[in-house]
Amino acid sequence: MASGEKLKLVEDELSFSTTGMRAHKSTRRRRAPGLLLAFVAALCVLASPVGPKGLWSSALATVASILHTSPSTLPHLRDTQSTTATNLTGNGRTTDVLWDKYSLVIKGQRVFLHSGEFHTFRLPVPDLWLDILQKAKAAGFNAISVYTHMGLINPSPGVVDFNDYRALKPLYEAAKHVGVWIVLRPGPYINAETTAGGIAHWVTSQVAGELRTNATDWNAAWQDYIHGIITETIPYQIDHGGPVIAVQIDNEYTQSPATHAAYFQELEDVYHNSGIVVPLTANDPVEGQNWINGTGAVDIYGLDSYPQGFDCSNPTVWSAVVTNYYSYHESVDPGQPWYFPEFQGGSFDAWGPTAPGYEQCRELTGPDFESVFYLNLWASNAKLINYYMLYGGTSWGALPFPGVYTSYDYGGAIAENRQLTTKYPELKRQGLFLRSSPEFYKTDYVGDTTTSAVTTTSPSVHVTMLRNPDTRTSFYIARHNDSTSTSTINFKMNITMESETIQVPRVASAITLSGRQSKIIVTDYSFGSSKVWYTTAQVLYAGRIGSRDVLYLYGDPRQEHEVALALNGTPRIRAQSSSFQWNTVKGITTVSLLTGIEGLVTLWDSDQQLVLYSDTATAGTFWSPEIPSNDGGDFASYWQFGTNASILVGGPYLVRNATMVGSKLELRGDLDEGVRLTVIAPDNVRMVTWNGFPVSPDVNAASTITTVGAFSADLSPSLSGLGLGLPKLSNWKYADSLPEIQGNFSDANWTIANHTSTNIPFKPYYGDGRVLYGCDYEFCENIVLWHGHFNATEETKSVNLSINGGEAFAASVWVNDVFLKTSYGNSTNNKDVVEETDEVFYFPPGSLKYGEDNVITVVQDNMGLDENGEDHVDDEKSPRGIRGFMLNAGNFSEWKVQGKLGGYTDFPDKVRGVLNEGGLYGERQGWHLPGFNTSLWMARDLSEGLPSSSAGVGFFVTTFKLGIPEDFDVPISFTFDESTQPYRALLFVNGWMMGKRVANLGPQYDFPVHQGILDYNGVNTVAVALWAMESIPISPTLKLTAKAVYEGGVGKIHTNNPAWSAR
Repeated sequence: MASGEKLKLVEDELSFSTTGMRAHKSTRRRRAPGLLLAFVAALCVLASPVGPKGLWSSALATVASILHTSPSTLPHLRDTQSTTATNLTGNGRTTDVLWDKYSLVIKGQRVFLHSGEFHTFRLPVPDLWLDILQKAKAAGFNAISVYTHMGLINPSPGVVDFNDYRALKPLYEAAKHVGVWIVLRPGPYINAETTAGGIAHWVTSQVAGELRTNATDWNAAWQDYIHGIITETIPYQIDHGGPVIAVQIDNEYTQSPATHAAYFQELEDVYHNSGIVVPLTANDPVEGQNWINGTGAVDIYGLDSYPQGFDCSNPTVWSAVVTNYYSYHESVDPGQPWYFPEFQGGSFDAWGPTAPGYEQCRELTGPDFESVFYLNLWASNAKLINYYMLYGGTSWGALPFPGVYTSYDYGGAIAENRQLTTKYPELKRQGLFLRSSPEFYKTDYVGDTTTSAVTTTSPSVHVTMLRNPDTRTSFYIARHNDSTSTSTINFKMNITMESETIQVPRVASAITLSGRQSKIIVTDYSFGSSKVWYTTAQVLYAGRIGSRDVLYLYGDPRQEHEVALALNGTPRIRAQSSSFQWNTVKGITTVSLLTGIEGLVTLWDSDQQLVLYSDTATAGTFWSPEIPSNDGGDFASYWQFGTNASILVGGPYLVRNATMVGSKLELRGDLDEGVRLTVIAPDNVRMVTWNGFPVSPDVNAASTITTVGAFSADLSPSLSGLGLGLPKLSNWKYADSLPEIQGNFSDANWTIANHTSTNIPFKPYYGDGRVLYGCDYEFCENIVLWHGHFNATEETKSVNLSINGGEAFAASVWVNDVFLKTSYGNSTNNKDVVEETDEVFYFPPGSLKYGEDNVITVVQDNMGLDENGEDHVDDEKSPRGIRGFMLNAGNFSEWKVQGKLGGYTDFPDKVRGVLNEGGLYGERQGWHLPGFNTSLWMARDLSEGLPSSSAGVGFFVTTFKLGIPEDFDVPISFTFDESTQPYRALLFVNGWMMGKRVANLGPQYDFPVHQGILDYNGVNTVAVALWAMESIPISPTLKLTAKAVYEGGVGKIHTNNPAWSAR
């Protein structure tokens, strides 16, 4: 509230007429419950006399008739779902998900699909998935988009594993509990900056045919995985009361050549021959008109778009908005709703010392970007939008493809450690507007300032007009003509109300756009049964709370704003100060909001209406949790389906949910500091609890907001959260993890590398015909060791090796026990990329044993397999290993290879999975697992590096205990030194490889690790596999860092960290 602001209790009754304002017809329409809708449609189909070809159209007509004529029994649902039978389209398999040119129609309700991307495999703690879903729902999202990972689920031929973090059932159950829809995207190829684009590693060496085509062996390879996805998903489709409303076919692919189209068709045929009934979708990587018509065409076409690209080095330098989204859609697919399966929600970041890091990605795609680019997307009349990523998570183990490091934070609105970021409030403001504005779900594109459909007083502004054809509500979306501009524009614009054209604002000086800002000016806009004539302030919330119509507006305090509306009811409070100018003419009250207004202000409070206003930042601190239906039905938690009841709650860091039990309102959420709790609730609320504890109300403070239905109190974290210290990582134990270079080491159990052919299309450069690619021997991921045996003579001076490990890899080479050197790959923010090297390694005097067996040892880091390339096919079949080998004199007698224990068919750790371990000796022995006995190891601090400052690999292991109360969420990171020393370190926490530190390249040195991997009330094991890449002293350090303390949390978090057993 502005300094000196006063609120006047209005005791005298004022009278308002509605002359001059189009009467609002408060029609309400019953949403037929899902079972009833399906039953009625089925009866009509069964009774239809039109024959088999007419059955589907009969069902469509039935659903459309229900949409068009049935009154709603759900409170507060506005009349915006009208459609006709001829406009509805479906896939012929279900009437639960239909569509027309405007939007989806789900179970008879018109829906704006507002979605965020979330990959459960990047958060391998199923109990925490609820946390992400609750944060998505709290931001106003009604859906998530989910990739699944073939490489994790189908780790070897014939094996399909939906246990633990690979499971889909707990995700589906959590989504249903929270009330969000799911668009499932199972690939098999998903891209996602993950190794091989998600294709199982075994496929890349065992399949000879071209991947992602109709090649027979590729078709056979994906069958088990896709059928597994189908089996898990059928019971959780919307027609079964579940959250799944669509399935995407593969990912970002072109329809030509014909083999691509045939591949899509094969995938679609498998779904169609199963119990999957929801629509199939596709995401075109460019405006290429792929998958709209012809072989492989899908039910719903979508376009991916990343207008800022993927280099966050200059976060204040923008590319302009794309201006042809609407015209492209109208030219290629005008009969369907406009769908963006992926729109930029951040960016991935690359290896290298000049890589900017994710905070700069968060700045590049921050609140200003969300304002300008997301509203520009809305202005194109898109009604199905998924932001990639909402939550990025962690590419732990061997998940990354070579272009990215462990963190997949993505600069998202929810950070890798699950904290809400500076991007989140703007997403929430937009999300609550969308949820409040069903009239926006069905709009016609009228035109913009370039077509004279909209007239403004400034040539520097671009305004697009969308209008609901049924209610005539209009949405004017304004931005700078130059969307990258940082200047301020003041303008007025013409709007048409009924047949009258007026210029707004009428009293305030102008509509103001600050640099890189967009706005939505609404006209003839509903809140409950009331109407807004127009507002240049932004809408956060519009609807009914209890028996009153509630409107919450907000705006920049440096700007003037204006709202015109009909005020009804017996007044109680009206804002009175020089910051507000009131003018009532013919029943329409215009309120001009001058500069300097901060905090929450009640503009109008009566027995029928409540109108609130605040500055933008204050609006970002408010939440609007939905009140689930008490009937306990399948969709009790879904907005528009089980409930249309919600409240307003201001102050807390997070409000997870709200329930009503009689006259008691139960709130659950998180606090990070003391706040003023503000609640706008139904009049019958008599008690408010926070996380189960009653809250003492401040009656006087509440009465300044509204005289009924308001609740205010001070809310503070309990003292038990104070002083949650983290232990120092000390008492390290050490053991050498490279015995393979010692003369007494036997590699008799290693795999003989004697293949002379390969399905990998990138062939060896030189050698003797043997193929030394790790995947050909089941060792596709993480560190792989090679032994090359040869008989040396005095002429043997060197070895030439070509080593391929992917971008930013490294390989260290020994002859016998003598270190030769390390061969370095490179990346400098995805520039100067080196993914393979070709070097000569010279043998120092005394390093060889003439006339005896000598051994070359190569320790090679595999940075993941490449994604599908643009230049040539099958990049996923990456030639990781040794692509060339040659002694200057003599030949190799034998090559042997060792990767993770058991390869991809017999790896022992089925819980953590196929991508968790590599081939280091310590990994093969299980030294990284909890419970391994290190009592006989030497004591050596991690900061001392390897003994004698030698190059090599050593394991450092310690344990520590945590004691964090269950009702606290404490994001914890393992933080290395920020040096550029020549070392690599694999970070294992309770057996999980949660980080790869590449100190000489960077940029990552801080590795978040979640509760569930960490035991917050027990003993934890941390192991660091330290790879010193040069024979110089190195001194890495590692500490625990708590990023914040939140009281509340998501509830009980279970651990699943199998302990060591003999291998």
